[in-house]
Amino acid sequence: MRYRICIGNRVAVAGGDMMDLPVPKKARVHRLRVLAGECAGLVARRGSTLLIIFGLRVFYRTIAQGTFHCRRCGGDREFRHRAGRRWFTLFFLPVIPLNSVGEHVQCTTCRTRYVTDALNQPTTAQMQAALPAGMRAAVSAMLRSGDPSSLVSRQRAIEAVIGSGVPGYDEAMLAADLLQPFEAIRPALNQVGAQLTIQAKEWYLAEVIRIAMADDPLTETERHAAMAIGVDLGMTQAQVVGVVAMTEQSAGRD
Repeated sequence: MRYRICIGNRVAVAGGDMMDLPVPKKARVHRLRVLAGECAGLVARRGSTLLIIFGLRVFYRTIAQGTFHCRRCGGDREFRHRAGRRWFTLFFLPVIPLNSVGEHVQCTTCRTRYVTDALNQPTTAQMQAALPAGMRAAVSAMLRSGDPSSLVSRQRAIEAVIGSGVPGYDEAMLAADLLQPFEAIRPALNQVGAQLTIQAKEWYLAEVIRIAMADDPLTETERHAAMAIGVDLGMTQAQVVGVVAMTEQSAGRD
């Protein structure tokens, strides 16, 4: 906060705020002269000493609340999404709204402020939900591209989903997932792909490819499915081809 105290025909400036925007020196001098003249005029008219305290201050208001991942706390925390505006104040009270000073996200626990991009980072709960959802989408897409009735492949698919974090996954749930069209499950692949490193994406895709290879070598249709799954995970075509080749080589050595 920056404020001015006008006593008689003298103006004192005090206070400061890191949120204040810089004001050119010439503009500050001009503004002080104007304020001094106004104070002097008031004193001349009234014939007595007049005390006026006015200035500029930033006030924030909360525009949204929710849960996000706080890097300082190292976990999911509640946040406040706040927008700030600079005000002209009279006796420390906001009177005239001026320019906007931007927005930020503040952790309600440690009070750390972040840029609003921090809300794009997934929370721990979202990551825990995305991994099994993405695996269910991937195994159903791969099974449909080959022989969905293969008992070996279906068992391998169930084990992969259970390993991703769905302990109660069974044949009935797999059958329901196989009824979902590929376009409906793509968002789950996009979401989990955005949270994984490239090494994790390669491991993820290799697990899905092993499902198709559980009964027979990869067919051309299954290779296309692996390519589509890899691309939705955020991998390049060259990366997908490399994972397919390495998985096939590893299966040949077993």
